Amino acid sequence: MLALVMSSLTGLLRQILVANTFGTQADIDAFNAANRVSETLFTLIAGGALASAFIPVFTDLITHERRQYAWKLASSIANIILVVLIFASVVAFIFAPWIVRNLLAPGFSDNPAQEELTVSLLRLMLPAAILFGLSGLLMGILNSHQIFFIPALAPSMYQLGMIIGILALAPFAGIYGLAWGVVLGAGLHLGLQIPYLFRLNAKYYPTFGLDNVDVQEVIRLIIPRLFGVAVVQLNFWVNTFIASRLVEGSLTGIVFAFALMLMPQAAIAQSIAIAAMPTFSAQVALGKLGEMRSSLASSLRGVLFLSIPAALGLILLREPLVTTLYQRGAFDERSTELVAWALLWFGLGLVSHSVVEILARAFYALHDTRTPVLVGVAAMSLNMILSFSLVGMFARAGWMPHGGLALANTIATSLEMVGLFILMRRRLGGLEGLTILKGFSSALFGGIVMAVILFGWITITGSQPDWLVVLGGVVFGALVYGILLLVMGVSEARTLIQAISARLGVS
Repeated sequence: MLALVMSSLTGLLRQILVANTFGTQADIDAFNAANRVSETLFTLIAGGALASAFIPVFTDLITHERRQYAWKLASSIANIILVVLIFASVVAFIFAPWIVRNLLAPGFSDNPAQEELTVSLLRLMLPAAILFGLSGLLMGILNSHQIFFIPALAPSMYQLGMIIGILALAPFAGIYGLAWGVVLGAGLHLGLQIPYLFRLNAKYYPTFGLDNVDVQEVIRLIIPRLFGVAVVQLNFWVNTFIASRLVEGSLTGIVFAFALMLMPQAAIAQSIAIAAMPTFSAQVALGKLGEMRSSLASSLRGVLFLSIPAALGLILLREPLVTTLYQRGAFDERSTELVAWALLWFGLGLVSHSVVEILARAFYALHDTRTPVLVGVAAMSLNMILSFSLVGMFARAGWMPHGGLALANTIATSLEMVGLFILMRRRLGGLEGLTILKGFSSALFGGIVMAVILFGWITITGSQPDWLVVLGGVVFGALVYGILLLVMGVSEARTLIQAISARLGVS
C-alpha cells in the first residue's frame, strides 16, 4: 500500500505538470486518444489478463517445489508475449491513420492537424506496450514470491519517465516530449524489477512451450479473461469515440477525473488485492478453502472501511481538490469544471471498483477466469449502452454530456460488484456475510457522520484558499472517521493502532 501511495503521488505530480503545461486543449486530447492504443495492447496481452492466469499456475508450481517447471513456464510466456506484442505493434503502426479515423477518434476528422498529431503520437508510443508487456510478467513473478513493494513501486517509475518528458523534453518538443516520456517510463518500469529477478535465481529457456501443460493451462485461463479485458478496453474506446465528438477538453476531463478516482482505489483495493491473491492461490493449491473464505471476508471488510469514506470525501471535496491540484498555467476554470463534473459521477463508483478488484482476484485464485469475465462482459455491455443514452440525457438536461460517461461506468461497475459477490458466496458455500455486513454498516454510519461534518467544514471555509479547504477537510474528516470506528469497537481500527504503536516502539 505504501508503494502504491508513492506511485499515486508521483502520478499526481505528473498530472499536475501535464495540466499546467497542456490544460485541456486539443493536443492533450490527441495524446490521450493515441495513448489508448498502446495501453490496450499492453492490457490485452500482458496486463491484468496475464496476471490473473499466470500467478495461480506459477504459484502452484512454486508451492509444490517444482521450480524448474515454474521458470520454464515463465520463459515460455515471456517469449510468447514478446512475439505477439511486436507483431501487434507493427500492425498498429501501419494502420494507425485508419485506426484513428474510424475506430478511435472520428471526431478529430474535423481538425486534420489534430488527427495527424494523434497518428504520430500513436506510432511513437507503441514501443511502450512491448516494454510494459515484459514488465507485467515480471510483476506476476515477483508477486508470486511474496515480493510486493518493488512491483508496486514500478508504476512510479513510469510516472517519473513522463515527468522527465514534460520537464526536459516538452519545452522544445511540445506534446511529443510527453510521448517520449511514456516510452522512457515504460523502460524504467521494466528496469526497476530486473535486478530482483536475478535475486530469485531465475532461469531462462528459449522456448514457446506450446506443448507444455502448464503453458496450456495459462492459455486456457487467459482466453476468457482476455475476452473480458477486451470488453473493458472496448468501453474505453467507446468513451474516446464519444468524447471526441463533444466539446474540446471532454476527453481529457474524463481521463483526469478517472485518474483521480483510481488513486484512492489503487492505494486501497489494488494494494490489498495484489497482496492477497498469492495467498488465495496458495490456500486453493493446498485445498484450504475455509481459510480462503476467511481471508476474502477480511479483505472485503478492509476495503469497505477504507473506500466508503474515501468516496464521500472525494465527492464533497472534488471542486477545491481539482482547483488546488491543477488550476494553473494552461489549466483554467473551465478545465476545472470539466474534471470536477466527471469526478462527481466517478466518485460514486469508487466503492464498487474497489470491491470488484478483490472479488475478481479471488475467482482467479480459484482458477476460474470464466465467471468474472461473463459478469464483467454483461456489466461492460450495459456500460456501452448507458454511455450513449446517458450522454444524450445529460445534454437534454442542460448538463455537461461527458458526465454521462462517468455515470455509466459507475452504474455498470456497481452491478458487476453485486453479481460477483453473489456468485462467490455460492462458490465458497458462504462468505461470512454477517461479518461483512457489520463492517459495511459501521463504515457507512461513520462515513455519513464524517460527510455531514465535512460538509459543514466546506461551508464554513468557503471563502478560504482551496488548498486549506482540502487539507483541513482530509485531516479533519479522517480524524472524525477514525474516532468513530474506535468508539464503535471496530477490530480493524484497533489493530491498525496497535500495528502503528508497535512499529513506533510505543507500548
